[in-house]
Amino acid sequence: MALSSCKKALDIDPVDTIEQSNALRTSKDVEGALVGAYSDLGSRNFFGGRPFLITDFLANTDAIEWFGTYEELTQAINKSLLKTNTFVDNVWASGYTAINDANNVIAAIDKVDAAKKTRVEGEAKFIRGAAYFELVRIFGKAYNDGSPTTNLGVPIVLTPTSLVNESSYVSRATVSAVYNQAIADLTDAEAKLPATNGFFATKSAAAGMLARLYLQMSNYSAAAAAANRVITSGNYRLTPTYLDAFPQMPESGKPAKPGENSTEDVFAMQVTTLTGFNGFNEFYGSSTFGGRGDAVISQDWIDATYSADDDRINAFYDDGDIFTAKFGNQYGNVPVIRLAEMYLIRAESNVRLSPAAPVGGQTPLQDLAAVRERAGLTTTTATLANILNERKLEFAFEGFALNDAKRTQTNIGNLAWNSNRLVFPIPQREMDANTKLVQNPGY
Repeated sequence: MALSSCKKALDIDPVDTIEQSNALRTSKDVEGALVGAYSDLGSRNFFGGRPFLITDFLANTDAIEWFGTYEELTQAINKSLLKTNTFVDNVWASGYTAINDANNVIAAIDKVDAAKKTRVEGEAKFIRGAAYFELVRIFGKAYNDGSPTTNLGVPIVLTPTSLVNESSYVSRATVSAVYNQAIADLTDAEAKLPATNGFFATKSAAAGMLARLYLQMSNYSAAAAAANRVITSGNYRLTPTYLDAFPQMPESGKPAKPGENSTEDVFAMQVTTLTGFNGFNEFYGSSTFGGRGDAVISQDWIDATYSADDDRINAFYDDGDIFTAKFGNQYGNVPVIRLAEMYLIRAESNVRLSPAAPVGGQTPLQDLAAVRERAGLTTTTATLANILNERKLEFAFEGFALNDAKRTQTNIGNLAWNSNRLVFPIPQREMDANTKLVQNPGY
């Protein structure tokens, strides 16, 4: 009897782990894995905020005053990232975790109920394509810096990783190859996703990410067309005021409430009191509103950048120091793609192309005016310089500055726009684990 009891005890299945072969057997299993992929995509170390914060710091010259003690972010402010930077390590790891999650869903797509199969595959492709685009533009040279067909991007992995050994090591693909993979995923996602899908990825979310990607490539006709598809979908509208586009800050002394998507959120990462916090708020928010209060915005920069009648000058608050009010709610959703970006992408692309008939039938002046009128401003001319300046005003501290500088070949202080110091290093941890990886120049 004792031997029998021992045998039964040893045969008990573990309750805190699942064998991979048993993990994704049913449609419900795969749908649950998809939710997990969204969660990992929205990690504070990925689309939850930190990589956008780090690129803001790299692009900063006089807007952000850094008072933090994190050496990793001090390196970013000083444009001197080290290959052992743990924040950079975590961006890489979180990006590939989201990609592996998506790969698991795609590999098991035949298990999904027929009525849901197309949508689920589209969502997984959106996650994977968006992740590859983000990784390649921060860990690889800019698309317009030299030859994207020879410059190294990041490894492309399209199947689930179940075993890590030498045979599973993957070398870095070229920048163009990674862009092409992201385009393929996002194009397929747009075709498969529904027009509305709650706060999950939609057809417009995929088109919006494609518009951003094509703009980074200087493919203005494709960027304008993709942005136009979002604008003309009719599913989004600019908020009445600028700050309405961001999660509402709590009143002082009262607990923060989870924010909801705004009417212009084409795609936003969901944050709740149970699942985490807004990664931007961590450093951009004052201590009163859940942040560390380490990244202070220069009042001189605000005064020099915004006119007194620009509503966006009100998107800051004084809590002893000056902070951006965009991320004053630690549990507010993280806007990833806003409708305002689509208007400015279409405007810029049409100005650069100067077509006989503008894409979308709206002139660049009309698109630029839509964004400026929301800020309480009038518009007289839609020059390229004015549109690029509008992006600076509209998207300050949202993670746009570095990649805009690179694609427009705008130097950052004394650094050339294509300086090696403005590209993330391949984490040393990954170099040690994968002998096929090659480090970026300068590291």
